[in-house]
Amino acid sequence: MAKKDPTDLTVEEKLETLYKLQTTLSAIDEKRALRGELPLEVQDLEDEIAGLTTRVEKIKDEIEDFQQAVTQKKAEIAAAQISVKKYNEQLDDVQNNREYDTLKKEIEFQTLEIELCNKKIREAATKVEERKSDLKRAEEQIDDRKQALEEKKNELDEIIEETRAEEERLRDKAKDLEMKVEPRLLTSFKRIRKNARNGLGIVYVQRDACGGCFNKIPPQRQLDIKMHKKIIVCEYCGRIMIDPELAGVKTVAEEDKPKRKRTIRKRTVVKKEMIGVPEDRLS
Repeated sequence: MAKKDPTDLTVEEKLETLYKLQTTLSAIDEKRALRGELPLEVQDLEDEIAGLTTRVEKIKDEIEDFQQAVTQKKAEIAAAQISVKKYNEQLDDVQNNREYDTLKKEIEFQTLEIELCNKKIREAATKVEERKSDLKRAEEQIDDRKQALEEKKNELDEIIEETRAEEERLRDKAKDLEMKVEPRLLTSFKRIRKNARNGLGIVYVQRDACGGCFNKIPPQRQLDIKMHKKIIVCEYCGRIMIDPELAGVKTVAEEDKPKRKRTIRKRTVVKKEMIGVPEDRLS
């Protein structure tokens, strides 16, 4: 049997199909809600680990830079010591005071350079120790976060595995229902559902009010909804409206509503003393 074209469906059939689709999608949302905040927690932990890993790499680069600086300063110290030794040997062969003073100044300069380099080496060594402590803390944090991530992932996988079969069945059902809804109406429904806080794109009338935003619906509009002649949306929240009976929702029957008690007014008989009234008028 050929499938009926979605555009050929009556308004009543469109609303009924759309409500079934909403029910199916809401069931999928409930399955996802079972996961709670776990997906977000997993994402946060992954982002934190990525940030800590970047920090570890940066600290390692800084340590390497400090170590290279220490190596360079040690080389400068060695060169300065050689110069000092050479200048000291030349002091024995000076010819005049001018040469002597020049050599002394060079020796003093090279000695100061050696002291400055040693100071830089000590500072760099301190920085290296600080960065190594930072590196150790960051690596411990990474290990801790990785352990927490593993636990969260296992917990999430267990929940997903428990609901996977049911969720896949609901997804297949939703796809089949979507095929029965005309594209333009389906697009509007998805847009409404996306903007709705509770994910409801179509709701039924509850106690003379919209089932989505709970604003009162005028009687004439309620009558239009029951007639199923056209697609009607809530003027407040924009959700598509459907009659509870068409949605298959049981409502409180009129006879089940508490009846108002009828107040019975008791007549009180007032006796009047008939003083001076003839007996024939009393009979």
